[in-house]
Amino acid sequence: LNEIFEKIGVNTKDKYEVSKNYIRAQEEINKSNNLQFWKTHSSFCKMYDKFNFSDLKNSIGVIYIVRDPRNIVTSFANHNSKTINETTELLNNDLAIGNEKDEAEVYLGSWSFNYNSWKVYKSSNKYFLVKYEDLIDNPKKIFIEILKFIEELKNSDLKIDEQKLVKTIETTDFYKLKKMEEMYGFEESKINENTGKKVNFFNLGPKNNWRGLLKDEFREKIETKCKDEMEELGYL
Repeated sequence: LNEIFEKIGVNTKDKYEVSKNYIRAQEEINKSNNLQFWKTHSSFCKMYDKFNFSDLKNSIGVIYIVRDPRNIVTSFANHNSKTINETTELLNNDLAIGNEKDEAEVYLGSWSFNYNSWKVYKSSNKYFLVKYEDLIDNPKKIFIEILKFIEELKNSDLKIDEQKLVKTIETTDFYKLKKMEEMYGFEESKINENTGKKVNFFNLGPKNNWRGLLKDEFREKIETKCKDEMEELGYL
């Protein structure tokens, strides 16, 4: 997003000004009048209690990918080179702030807050929920459902090319992406500030199972804070 902010005259080093102009930046993006996909870790919220991160006018819809928070905490800790304790506290923090890859500040909120915040799109039938676990278990089925959701949003007829569908799933296999990162690197990988070494973005993937990685004290903290949402999603 940095180049978009710069285009509209926003100082990207000023976090307040960036937050103030998220909607303006999206309006600029939408001038192209083409369907675009933007990934964000932000909640659907007001930055500094004043400025909307997005709105129903500038976003045609949302595909929200959710994952068991007990598995997120181990993955996120590795990604940020933080302890499980630090990452558990962040995951449970309703006021958590984070950064997108271009360093634009976003309001993450807690895992529960973030998940609930995007449900605002449900009332207008512009919300599609994907459970990470379902995507791993049956990628073809979920991919087709996503394509059909996009078809409904665009109010257009979509012809699914079976060959391209299968090829897309094959080329985005976790282990293939992990191998590609080892060979060519990956732009979202980070450097461990303590060791100076690169932390692989593609770490454990489907093998990341909290049952063998997460101590009971951290599991209990997450399950207590996220109880309602985890029960709603079938994680408890």
